[in-house]
Formats: sequence, structure tokens, C-alpha cells
Amino acid sequence: MADQKTALGDKTINFMKLRTYATILSIVMIVGSLASLATKGINWGLDFTGGTLIELVYDKPANTENIRGQLGEAGYGDAVVQEFGSVRDILVRIPGDDPALGHNIAKLLDQNHDGSVVVKRVEFVGPQVGERLREQGGLGMLMALGMVMLYIAFRFQFKFSVGAVLALTHDSIIVLGLFSMLQLQFDLTVLAAILAVIGYSLNDTIIVYDRIRENFRKLRKGDADEIINVSLTQTLGRTLATSGTTLMVLLSLFLFGGEMINGFATALIVGIGVGTYSSIYIASNLLIYMKISREDLIVPVKEDDVDQTP
Repeated sequence: MADQKTALGDKTINFMKLRTYATILSIVMIVGSLASLATKGINWGLDFTGGTLIELVYDKPANTENIRGQLGEAGYGDAVVQEFGSVRDILVRIPGDDPALGHNIAKLLDQNHDGSVVVKRVEFVGPQVGERLREQGGLGMLMALGMVMLYIAFRFQFKFSVGAVLALTHDSIIVLGLFSMLQLQFDLTVLAAILAVIGYSLNDTIIVYDRIRENFRKLRKGDADEIINVSLTQTLGRTLATSGTTLMVLLSLFLFGGEMINGFATALIVGIGVGTYSSIYIASNLLIYMKISREDLIVPVKEDDVDQTP
């Protein structure tokens, strides 16, 4: 009884007190994200739309900001410019399939550079490849969510699986919505980041669910709100430590990693923040809306074998 009194004591944080406001906030974010996806769409990168990739070699260190500005003034505002291995190797990605595009870009940049610019390679990613990558990426996400639902239902209970999958869907839609609203370029690295967010959020949700199930069986007093508050309070330290250390690494990548992984770091920063929130106010909150009870978590009692000894 001492553990139970401590768990339900004054130190317990009343997370569920704000669950109605959190529900409204989540609905607003989801609706806003879906509205942006429907109206603005996603700014697909060359991995999905097709285009020309040009690798240039400068005779001296190049400034990517200046190169980007020069291309913008010349009408190539959609060009993506980034360093590739060294400050002299520059990678330019531009929509279009003109065979002379690489030569034209090199000539343009050479005219604005006090030195020489040499084209090292020019590659074209066709729209057929891009379309196939986009379809496979979407199917991969759907398959991941389906497998998660089966796993959670098998390990915990069906209500837990619904909460977990809706939380993961919530996180994915909000990250996609942010990229749509800001028209940030969406490439394969961002898709990989969203899949990583699904894995991270799932891990956090399972930790919380495991403690909720344990406390439903362990604590004899308290309704669902109280037991969930106790469970969230007990796992809060671990959640903050994991999220905090991960975000510090991601902020370093975002600030100093360069443009090549900027989208990847952005998606993970937003996804981990939203994933931590959803573990509390989506995955756990939905259990209350679905009226989770101790009866749902009772371990089935197996009949003892009849003693055959005389």
C-alpha cells in the first residue's frame, strides 16, 4: 500500500487535466496540415520529380550562397546548391532534362567566377524513377503502420494498438504539413527522417504503455485518469532525458551540418518534439476516450491441470 500511496500522492503530475485542450490543439494541427497538403502540396525534390544533377569542380573554394544567388538571377530559382565532399566540389540539382543544361550552368558560373569551373558529371533522374520512389515510400509507411498495429495489439491490447497507430499517424501528418506549409524540399532523406520519427515515437509510446499496463494491474485504487497520470509521471524523466539528448545532436546537425542534411534534421527535430507530445496527449489520451479499464488488462487465468495423484 505504501507504493500505491506514493504513486497517487501529491508528486503525481496531472497531465490529463489538459487533455481536452490537447485534443483541440491536435485537431487544429491535423486539419491545418491536411489543408496545406491539399492546397499547396509538397515541394518534391529531384528524387521524386526528376531533374538534372550537375557536379562542378572549382579551382578555389566556392561560396554556395553566391552560386545560389547567381543561378537565381539567371532564372534557375529552383536550383539546389550544396557542397559535395569539399569546398571546391559543388553539386547543383535543377528540374529539367535539357542535355545542354550542365554546360550552360558551368558557363554561367564560370563567367561570374575569378577562375575556372569544370563539369565533372551530369546525370538525369527521370520522372519514372521519381514516381516509383514516391509510391514505394508511401507503401513503406503504410506497411510500417500496419505492422505496428499488429504488434501492439499482440503485445498489449487492441485499444492500445489503435492509440499507438493514431499517434504515429498524427506525428507523420504534422511533419508533412510543416514541410507543405513552409514549402521545404521533400527528398529521400526527409522520408527517411519521417520513418525514423515513427520508430522513435513508437518506442516512447511502448515505454509509456508498458508502465500503464503495469500500474493498471498493480494499483488497486484510482480511475483511468489517475493511473495514466501516475504512469506518465514515472516515465517523464526517461522521456525528457532521451528527447533532450537527441534534440541536442539534431540541433548541431541543423546548425552546422550544411544544406545537404538540413531537411533531414528539420524533420527529426519537429518529429521528436511532436512524438514526445503525442505519447502523452494522443496515445495515452485515446485510452481514456476508449474507456480503458482494468478488465481489459486482466491476465487470463488458465485452469490448473487436474491432479492425477491418488
